[in-house]
Amino acid sequence: MKYQRVLVKLSGEALSGNGESGVIDSKALLSTAEALVNIAKLGVEVSVVIGAGNIARGSLVEKTGIDRVTGDKMGMLGTIINSFAMSDAIKRLGQDSVVLSAVEMPSFAETYSPELADKYLSQKRIVVFGGGTGKPFFTTDTCATLRAIEMNADAIFMAKNGVDGIYNDDPRVNKNAKMYKSISCSEIISQNLKVMDLTAVEMLKDQHIDVRVFNMSKSENFMKIINGEDVGTTIVRG
Repeated sequence: MKYQRVLVKLSGEALSGNGESGVIDSKALLSTAEALVNIAKLGVEVSVVIGAGNIARGSLVEKTGIDRVTGDKMGMLGTIINSFAMSDAIKRLGQDSVVLSAVEMPSFAETYSPELADKYLSQKRIVVFGGGTGKPFFTTDTCATLRAIEMNADAIFMAKNGVDGIYNDDPRVNKNAKMYKSISCSEIISQNLKVMDLTAVEMLKDQHIDVRVFNMSKSENFMKIINGEDVGTTIVRG
């Protein structure tokens, strides 16, 4: 296997499917959970960070005039909801899972610490990190990067909904847009590519962590990457 310990970054929107079934679509949820369970069954240590775009989008917060800090707190709570949904789906598929929250809520989940997360990963539980970083003004991309560094992950899987990788232009607008097979952190920053939060990219510049950007709509891509296939785009250090 190419990677032994991976962190999977999912968008909240990915859990809502086409949006017709409400905040969380059961089919989309179970399909994603199954992809995670399948790679965990190979012995890969898997952790997950999920956004909250299906519950509390930034644009919605802005339109309602809600304060930025309050809006970010709403987003953190949204990630907790998504984390419990994902952990439950994983358990229903027969794989042990645990939610660790960056925000203290002892009646609901254990509070995150690197030592606790490392212990559960070593026990082959799928660890779902909820609550973002626990602080406002930080995106879940930054949270995913921070957790991957703290966990000494080999790779971050940036699982995109309907996007095959990183392009030099929007492929939905420009039919001649070209997809990168590999690109460095510095190139992403200099070209201001919108694949992930640039703070997160800056954090990865000196880390030995591959970032694999791929289409999660094709659930087999998770397994292909673990087996060493060149799927999507790889972001490398430097």
